[in-house]
Amino acid sequence: MCEVKMKKSFSMKKDFPENKALLSENLQAVEQTIENACGRSGRRRGDVTLIAVSKTKPLSMLREAYDAGARDFGENKVQELMEKMPEMPSDIRWHMIGHLQRNKVKYIVGRVYMIHSVDSLRLAEEISREALKKNVTVRILLEVNVAGEDSKFGAAVSETAALAESIAKLPAVHIEGLMTIAPFAENPEDNREYFQKLRQLSVDIARRNIDNVSMDVLSMGMTGDYSVAVEEGATCVRVGTGIFGGREYKAE
Repeated sequence: MCEVKMKKSFSMKKDFPENKALLSENLQAVEQTIENACGRSGRRRGDVTLIAVSKTKPLSMLREAYDAGARDFGENKVQELMEKMPEMPSDIRWHMIGHLQRNKVKYIVGRVYMIHSVDSLRLAEEISREALKKNVTVRILLEVNVAGEDSKFGAAVSETAALAESIAKLPAVHIEGLMTIAPFAENPEDNREYFQKLRQLSVDIARRNIDNVSMDVLSMGMTGDYSVAVEEGATCVRVGTGIFGGREYKAE
């Protein structure tokens, strides 16, 4: 196990009392919403993975979500992820969904199920180097800034196919698909166009038949718009507030 010599981002002992029944009900409601969206779009519920976004939440709430059936958890910060991982059951699939700095790659390679936020060749090269050291293959998604927001990370739509071709040549990484973070919108319908664009981009890249690239995963949709994302083909939705409730800082 690698040693993480970083200042702790939150107190591991700060387990606030929560209403377990409410969290379980929230999770059930999200599951039902996904099932309904699958029904409307002619998909199977098993086609969509629900990732419980647990960033900033105490371990007590993660354990409640686990007890209620959650097995995929998403974290934004390497530091927080590494603190939580050894405290939780080993069958959890951890997803790195936040911006990843190259100097933090070594901590998570070989330990997370998937990295959703690869947005440059330099980052992919670092992942590849670490993966070779540890003799593992890392599942990655290419993060795409579909809406072209200055405040968001991600490759431009027009650059993503070329990025995929470059990263595909690297050893010990495999591109599984694409990820995007849609703009904040009061009306989830406003984001349908961005989900459609990401799905079309995945189809276009798949048609290139690039070795070491598959477009099986579309990670898109959060608490405010995940039902629309499912209707448009999401295979992973990242839901935090909808399951855990509001955060004390930095909303999802």
